[in-house]
This record gives sequence, C-alpha cells and structure tokens, in this order.
Amino acid sequence: MENKLFVHNSLSRKKELFEPMDPPHVGMYVCGPTVYGDGHLGHARPAITFDLVYRYLIHLGYKVRYIRNITDVGHLEGDADAGEDKIGKKARLEHLEPMEVVQYYTNRYHRNMDQMNVLHPSIEPHASGHVIEQIEMTKKILESGYAYEVNGSVYFDIKKYSQDHKYGILSGRNVDELLAYTRELEGQEEKKNSVDFALWKKATPGHIMRWPSPWSDGYPGWHIECSAMGTKYLGEQFDIHGGGLDLLFPHHESEIAQSVAANGKQPVKYWLHNNMVTINGQKMGKSLGNAVSLNDFFSGDHKLLDQAYSPMTIRFFLLQAHYRSTVDFSNEALKASEKGLKKLLQAAETLQKIKPAETSTVKISALKENCYKAMNDDFNSPVLIAHLFEGVKIINAVNDGKEQISETDLEQLKVIFKTFVFEILGLQSEEQASDTDEMVDSLMNTILSIRQQARENKDYATSDKIRDELGKLNIRIMDTKDGAEWEH
Repeated sequence: MENKLFVHNSLSRKKELFEPMDPPHVGMYVCGPTVYGDGHLGHARPAITFDLVYRYLIHLGYKVRYIRNITDVGHLEGDADAGEDKIGKKARLEHLEPMEVVQYYTNRYHRNMDQMNVLHPSIEPHASGHVIEQIEMTKKILESGYAYEVNGSVYFDIKKYSQDHKYGILSGRNVDELLAYTRELEGQEEKKNSVDFALWKKATPGHIMRWPSPWSDGYPGWHIECSAMGTKYLGEQFDIHGGGLDLLFPHHESEIAQSVAANGKQPVKYWLHNNMVTINGQKMGKSLGNAVSLNDFFSGDHKLLDQAYSPMTIRFFLLQAHYRSTVDFSNEALKASEKGLKKLLQAAETLQKIKPAETSTVKISALKENCYKAMNDDFNSPVLIAHLFEGVKIINAVNDGKEQISETDLEQLKVIFKTFVFEILGLQSEEQASDTDEMVDSLMNTILSIRQQARENKDYATSDKIRDELGKLNIRIMDTKDGAEWEH
C-alpha cells in the first residue's frame, strides 16, 4: 500500500500532500513551554500532538530533526511588550536566580513528559542560550529597513513591512484594521504604531535578566527567539512549524514577518496548530485561574477532580480527539478514557496468548489499511483508535472461541497493535511505566551506593566524576547527613 500523508496547513487553510523540501529529511520546530510554573493539560496537548507527528514521520522512514524550544526569557505578563518578565518576577518574589526557576520547572516538565511517554526532541534549545543569534537577526531586520530603534529598544515596523509584504498571511488579519482598532497601551508611546512588537527591549533598572547589545543592556522580545533558533538549527526554510492555536497570532504571524524581513523568504512550508483544551467551553489557562496541573491530575489533588488519573489516561484522552478539535475536560470524559484505555491494553495482552487455527473466519488485511488511512489523513488519531477497537472486537471474539484466526493473520494483527498502539500512539501499560520507574530507581540506588563507597574511601575524584556525569543527564545529586538524594 502506498502511503501518502496529507496535513492541514494553517498557511493555506487546507489539506496538502506532505512533501518535504529535502526528502528523506524533515525539519520540525515546535514551540515548547514557558518554564515559570507547572504544566497543565493545555501544555500537554501540543507535546502529545507533535509527539504523534514525530513518531509517525519516523515510522514512515523520514529522518526527523525535531526542535522543541524552552522559553526562559522575554515572555512578558502584559499585552504588546508590556509588563514584567514572568520568570524574572517569580525569581524576584522567591529570592532565586532566574535560572534556578527555569531549571526547577524544566525538570518538572521533563518528568511529566517522560511520564506520558513523550519522546525527547532532537534538540531542546533555550532562548536564554541564543541571545547572540537573536541580536544578529535583529541587526539584519534593522538593515532591511523593517525595524527601528528608540531609546535603546528595537521594534518591528509592521506598517512598513506591510507595504512590501503581507502581515497577516497566516492568521488572515487585516493590517489596516489592526492599526485602526488596536488599543494604545500605557508605556507604548515610543512605538510608531501600537501593533509594532519588540525585537529588543531596554531593561529597566530593576529588570534581572539582561544582556549587552548594540542598542542597550536589555533582553530579546518573545517572538524573535523562535525565528532565530529555527534558522540556526533547521535553516532559513524548513518543513513543519507547530504549536498551539493560541500562538497563531501574534506569535507565529510575527515569526513569519521577522524571517521574511531578515532572510527574504518564507520560513516554513507547513504550519500545524493544535486546538485548545477547555473547561465548560472556556480555555484552560493559568491566567483564567482554571488550570489543573499535570501533577494534580496524577495525584487527584484538585477541587475539580473526582480522582487521580494516570499519565497514560491523560495521553489517551487527548489522542481521542483530532488535534485540530477542541477537547473539553470533564471527569466523566476522563473516566471513559480510562476504561477505553484499559480495554485496549487488555486486548493487546490477550492477543499475545491467542493460539492460531488452521483457517481464519475474521478479516485482518483491511484493518491495517484503514489504520494507515486514518494517520495519513492529517494524523487522525480518533479514527485510528476507532479502527483499533475493531481489532479489539476481533481479539475478544477469537479468545472467546466465537471466531478463528490463522497464524498468518494472527502475526499481522500483532504487528498492527505493536505498530499503532505502542509505537505510533505511544501508549504503554501502567505496569510498563511502573517497571521503568522501578528500574531507574534501582539503577540510581546502585550508582549512589558506588559513589558513597568512593567517598568513604576518600576517592573524591571518582565521587565527583559520578556527580558530574549524572549532572550532564540533568540528574542532580544532593548530599545530606543521611546519605545522598537525587532528582531529575
């Protein structure tokens, strides 16, 4: 069967045949988290959505360079470049270094992603580690004439850009209407137009996070980070850029404008956006006060939750909706997902125990084709899951003696479940996840025991080497009077 993958391109607003610019290589950039608090269900959705995309592209044989960034500077609290940097504010309130805040919440984010079996990206760049690249791109935009400097800050000139290019190509926004109806905000008087956005901001005296630049000691704007890092790791043009629908405007729209201004070409071939997670029809988010953290879901410790839900239940819940559809949270929906996941995984376990018959009374060939058709139709995971439950019916019927399956068909059904349930949907049994955690704990206890023995023998070189090597894996060792503890 020939696989032709169609994806819904936000740029053209239609499904298009996926054709990488440099087959078999695919460059994919996804906007990752802003690390100043615990992730919630809305943060889990893009991670799982693009994990599905990543897994399927790999399955199809593509060599994928997957970039998922960490936003740790320049993301302000207010609209239109106003307000305090969120990470800087948290650091100031808690008397911490900003990078302590970043590291703490990055570690928690990684832990949540591991719990939900989200594959690690190829590269996970931090905005704070690429300030030089952002300064250099800002210089190029200034040289192109589409930016201006005022009092040490640099702003992108949307009106000037729109005379030569179309600002709004992704979102469909009309620049004249933006100029006419965008409200003036306090502290924005230095901009030519209120819709202009910051490429570089001069730091106020109390601003913690700051770097030297040709214009001032300051920090980059929010939008420039993804343009700079995408260009650095994937080139001036690459295949896929993903993120939540809430980033389509102004973040991704501004990314396009920045890249065109700096490099003279459209940066991305296919734009993919996952839709929102809602509660009673309202977007879930910290700013709205209705966000339930992933750790709350896993523990059940939240007023909106009836019980705890496993990481795999959360993953399955999100995959049961197409990534471009909204997902409305409710305890009833999560409990239904919990039951569905249990049924699917039990069938996969039963499948391994079935004995083949001489002949088949069931048809398997169409199931494989239908599973591929679903994934090739813009990664349609809910339709794929529906087909897999057709497989569940077959498994249960054969196991109950109501149907028979030949050895050839049985092996094909095993391959279908292994491929689509575990490799592409990324599901795993709770026992698998628990076994992995137990194995990691056991390995770490062994390593810490070896390190403790080295310390007792005054072999501090070995002790320090173990600590440093673990540090490279983002594992921190804390020596206490009762021994050593670790965290990832």
